[in-house]
Amino acid sequence: MSTTDPKSTPAQPFRTGAGGRIDRSTPIDFVFDGVTYRGYAGDTLASALLANGVRVVTTSVNLGRPRGVTGAWAEDATAQVGIDAPFVEPMVPATTVALCPGLVAHGVPGWGKLSSTVDDARYDSLHHHPDVLVVGAGAAGLMAALHCARAGAHVLLVDERSEPGGRTPGAGWVAEAVAELDSHPHVTRLTRTIAFGAYDDGFVLAVQHRTDHLGSDAPAHLSRQRVHRIRARRLVLATGAHERPIVFAGNDVPGVMLAGAGGDYLSRYGVRVGRTAVVFTACDSAYTAAFALVDAGVSVPAVVDVRPAVSADLGENARRRGIPILAGTTVIRAHGTDAVTGIDLSDGSSLVCDTVLVSGGWNPAVHLWSQLRGTIAFDDRAATFLPTGTVSKTEIVGAAAGSTTLGDSLADGRRGAVATLAGLGMAPPELRAIPRVTERIPAAPAVCWYVPDSPDDDTLSFVDLQRDATVADIARALGAGMRSVEHVKRYTTIGTGHDQGKTSGIVTSGIVAERLGIPVNDAGTTTFRPPYTPVTFAALAGRDRGDRYDPVRRTPIHDWHVERGAVFEDVGQWKRPRYYPRGGEDMHDAALRECASVRTGVGILDGSTLGVIDVAGPDAPAFLDLLYTNMMSTLAVGKVRYGVMCGADGMVFDDGTVMRIADDRYTVYTTTGNAAAVLDWMEEWHQTEWPDLRVWMTSLTDQVATFPVVGPRSRDVVGTVFPDLDVSNDAFGFMTWRDTTFRGVPVRIGRISFSGELAYEVNVGAGYAQAVWQALIDAGEPHAITPYGTETMHVLRAEKGYPIIGQDTDGTVTPHDLGMSWAVSKKKPDFIGKRSFARESATAPDRKHLVGLLPVDGSTRLPEGSQIISHRVDRTLPPPPVPMLGHVTSSYRSAELDRPFALALVKGGRDLIGSRLDVPIGDTLCEVEITTTVFVDAEGARRDG
Repeated sequence: MSTTDPKSTPAQPFRTGAGGRIDRSTPIDFVFDGVTYRGYAGDTLASALLANGVRVVTTSVNLGRPRGVTGAWAEDATAQVGIDAPFVEPMVPATTVALCPGLVAHGVPGWGKLSSTVDDARYDSLHHHPDVLVVGAGAAGLMAALHCARAGAHVLLVDERSEPGGRTPGAGWVAEAVAELDSHPHVTRLTRTIAFGAYDDGFVLAVQHRTDHLGSDAPAHLSRQRVHRIRARRLVLATGAHERPIVFAGNDVPGVMLAGAGGDYLSRYGVRVGRTAVVFTACDSAYTAAFALVDAGVSVPAVVDVRPAVSADLGENARRRGIPILAGTTVIRAHGTDAVTGIDLSDGSSLVCDTVLVSGGWNPAVHLWSQLRGTIAFDDRAATFLPTGTVSKTEIVGAAAGSTTLGDSLADGRRGAVATLAGLGMAPPELRAIPRVTERIPAAPAVCWYVPDSPDDDTLSFVDLQRDATVADIARALGAGMRSVEHVKRYTTIGTGHDQGKTSGIVTSGIVAERLGIPVNDAGTTTFRPPYTPVTFAALAGRDRGDRYDPVRRTPIHDWHVERGAVFEDVGQWKRPRYYPRGGEDMHDAALRECASVRTGVGILDGSTLGVIDVAGPDAPAFLDLLYTNMMSTLAVGKVRYGVMCGADGMVFDDGTVMRIADDRYTVYTTTGNAAAVLDWMEEWHQTEWPDLRVWMTSLTDQVATFPVVGPRSRDVVGTVFPDLDVSNDAFGFMTWRDTTFRGVPVRIGRISFSGELAYEVNVGAGYAQAVWQALIDAGEPHAITPYGTETMHVLRAEKGYPIIGQDTDGTVTPHDLGMSWAVSKKKPDFIGKRSFARESATAPDRKHLVGLLPVDGSTRLPEGSQIISHRVDRTLPPPPVPMLGHVTSSYRSAELDRPFALALVKGGRDLIGSRLDVPIGDTLCEVEITTTVFVDAEGARRDG
């Protein structure tokens, strides 16, 4: 709230002395384009600027022409501003910005600029599951919500404006309806909340703007916007209508605006939009604005009506106010630069004015209806596109359905509620009398899209004021052969701005139809897509930024790792220990120590992040046979098998191990990063391709902790902790699993090795992980057990030539490229990717193969991602372009080899084993020898200890 002395209040020359819905006891000072102005609580930035006589808000995006306010809410296509304080927004309509203390803004010509400062505001989200969602709190929406609430339905009512009531926010019946709605405990009413997207199964997205409670001294933690994710059983769309302009030369000069907006600024904000206003119309509704303006002291020298005659009562009301009606006449040009100075009429006369209020009729706001695949058709009598047909579980009512009077909207809202309640299986409440209204029935509007004067004027007859797109642009598109409105839209960019064609889209359809000589309905409209209004990325992201950008997942023994000084890395949302430094070690030194300990003694890894999926059902064997390249149906109970999954293109998607638990149950282990993707993959194929298979998938990733115990002394450690388990090779062979217990807790152990060493993977319920881990650590103390992280894990597996999916593959690699043809079944009739293996390109000799690399100098560690080129005899880098043979995928220093080594994808790599290539590193070449992928224990003797 401003503390400025009221006596020094800056002048607001266009503010009425009383009236409007603003709080005149709460003045608010704000800054626009470096100048301080004053408004009131309840103003928008646009209404406050108009009250202060500010006509030019910005300039147009392409032509640099002055642009002012043309609408009163989201339909405005011109008054784009950037907000600098107390929050930052690069580009928003001034018509929707609530005036708040500390507001600083500036005009932007169609291009916003992202802030370089951190936005400290909070962005929230909520979920709702009402019986009925009513979108729009005008007459029809309030009536529909009331009837549903009276019947006992849980109702959520959302409206984009700060006050309910639509075009009559201050009416007595509105206050009564809102009071009754707010008295129902099962009704939630949200203001300044825009439903911007409607989707299948009653899902609607809405964003709530809460900037009216923010000021320059407001705490940063206050929520500025909130996204509401709504899943409703039934929808009632009472979204109202947008006033439609008429296009004429100079219609972009500040002071030309929609007639309904002129009336809105007067009734809601107590603002006269000008001193002398000509009203140009093709329908009755503009007369309401004309009469109100005259009653507020504005001069209206004429109502220019394209229709040949108007009703007697309109004529009488105009005569009593001294307003001439020029029937059968049009405005052909507006004059002025920074503001309107006058207009030319089709009868050859001219009028002096500073404002032109235009109304070509009303377009029902059918955006959400159309997003739900509802159809619309042009109605010649209504001169607009109206919703047709039906949409499942959805009613469209009021002005959105074509109602033109308050009484019709109230009755239509009740009709929609009755149909909605019937769909819910609920009886409608006892009908009460709807508010009694006395109103005239408006005459049908005339169809007037565009007023031509001369061909030269087409370049100044603006259809889309935000995009600077004119009638001449439409003519150019049609001349280029465009016939579809969709094509014209893309050729001219009409309707691609922030307002998404709310005022320009239907007008474009009308002009296209007129120029092509076809019915407007045949021309059709462009597609209405979400979002209905612009939504900030910050609101969509919510609190998902900084530490909250991605969910953080921790294993059951995360705290143990922290206490031991582990350095973590993020892997598939998990915090995984990368290494455990001792005595100032860096990562490479720590990894060398950990690798040596595992190869010579025993190490332990927290592998609890691996994806674990239970696959069960009578058809589980057949299902897994279709998913994996190798056979899983032949796997015996108690056995484990390595498996590879490919996409339909035959490229490796994931790999892991599969345990067969019973004839109808498997436990599938996936890579950490692909756990969710593999489960989704399974569900997609099951639901879309093989729904007849009796199989069910359940994620167990968070319920199971996995601890690989690895190294020559691993048998001693596991045997000590689980004395009832025979861990000998004869009793517990490689790639088998056994069940045992730990202090009465079930434990499952697999003889699986990702290092080539003797290894046991201990699996236990997450709730018991800490106790089992500590027992393994304690049992390993006599053998100097070493906890190791992901860096050491990568070195160990690379020394054995085991690839990491996503590191040693890039979406273009087949199992054959990895040297794993043995993992591709030749017996199965089909599996995902099988047909792709037969393509000529899949067996081309120049495909990249996974191979090993050894730097010839024995000391250079090749940077991962380095390109590989042909061997250069002269040891110089050739001039570009340099043909690339492949790239380094994994590179480490090996404690076992006492030298660096690497894995790489190289064209025809397996045929090059034993030869030499070069790897450019900066300006030098590093000579490398191509080897097999296995560097340690090629015979596999260490696997069994």
